[in-house]
Amino acid sequence: MACTSNRHGSATHQPAPLPSEDSFETEWTPDLEHWIRQHALHIGFDAAAIARVASPDAAQPTLDATRFADWVEAGRAGEMDYLKRRDDQGLLLRGDVQIAMPWARSVIVCALNYNADAPRSIDSAAPGTGWIARYAWSGKPGSDEDPTTLIPTDYHDELLHRLRLLESHLTARVPCQTRCYVDTGPLVERTAAAHAGLGWIGKNACLINQQLGSWLLLAVIVTSLPVAVDVTLQPAADRCGSCTRCLDACPTNALIAPRQMDASLCISYLTIEKKRSIPTELRAPIGRQIFGCDICQDVCPWNRRAPIAARDNMTPRPELINPSLESLAALDNPAFRRLFKGSPLERTGKKRLHRNVAIAMGNSDDEQFLPRLRAWQTAEDPVLAETATWAIDRILNPTNPSATREEPHNPLC
Repeated sequence: MACTSNRHGSATHQPAPLPSEDSFETEWTPDLEHWIRQHALHIGFDAAAIARVASPDAAQPTLDATRFADWVEAGRAGEMDYLKRRDDQGLLLRGDVQIAMPWARSVIVCALNYNADAPRSIDSAAPGTGWIARYAWSGKPGSDEDPTTLIPTDYHDELLHRLRLLESHLTARVPCQTRCYVDTGPLVERTAAAHAGLGWIGKNACLINQQLGSWLLLAVIVTSLPVAVDVTLQPAADRCGSCTRCLDACPTNALIAPRQMDASLCISYLTIEKKRSIPTELRAPIGRQIFGCDICQDVCPWNRRAPIAARDNMTPRPELINPSLESLAALDNPAFRRLFKGSPLERTGKKRLHRNVAIAMGNSDDEQFLPRLRAWQTAEDPVLAETATWAIDRILNPTNPSATREEPHNPLC
């Protein structure tokens, strides 16, 4: 099933002139891969490469499929049921792209840098502020008359538009079957990216590119075009070395081992994907994170020199960088839509955002939030009401064991 999009993105940088489309191929050759990579750069991606899909005639599941199945069986996908979908034979669809698409022979993996010239989540911030993950800051000018006012954009739409353009170039040159996906396909994008040589899987379970760092959004085109048998796809060398900063910095210990994440403990999962109450023992470690988490990337040495992205449709919106908790708490439904419609936060919704804000307020030790939290105690949403009660107790009774008070992590230790 292919994705659709209602909004369009635009590229701002102009690489070298594109190769011609005057020949037809039946497989991926070095020349064809170079050709598609140049088109990807011209469209607005920062990197692109080809990954080979294992032969459908293989007698045993691939190592990647086995690892993914073990991860799901261990309960580490939490409530993310879309990762657990299976076919009629009970096979996990995301374990092997050929389960859903038997015709698949290769994957074009494209990466977009979203790093911003802005503070990190681990930097000092004004009291009473929260943290929204970097990728969700994006906006674009609302009009030519007022280009300084940014309206929300969603990376899914921005990447999918670029991906569709790239797909059209490919199918115009090579008759092949294709499907475009941004986070929605029956495959694990970072694994495909690693097989394509775009980077290595870091100890924080993110794809890390030696030049670009890990602030990368991934998009893929699954194709029926095989990779020539004499083409060797070289994976990137693992350059994490002995560094364990990401593992040491994770407040919830979601990184249970190098390159192994229990998503059910991850702050990004808890604040975005989890629909019900967040477990009490995980609330204090969440700190001021109200949508996603950047800590394991903020402490990564490979991101110290990561280039800053500059794109009209992915410009950081200042009001989302260290936002005021009280201003977010005051949002009613119309105000929430004005601020977040068309952004990644729209899917999470106001109820879950307020649940997360209540936790951040409780972790702030600031009694100025008590009136808001007391008002939430009588909210129609039982999850918000219970979370507000927890937050009040945490502020007023810091020695109460039920408040699960812990010393904050120092991510640079």
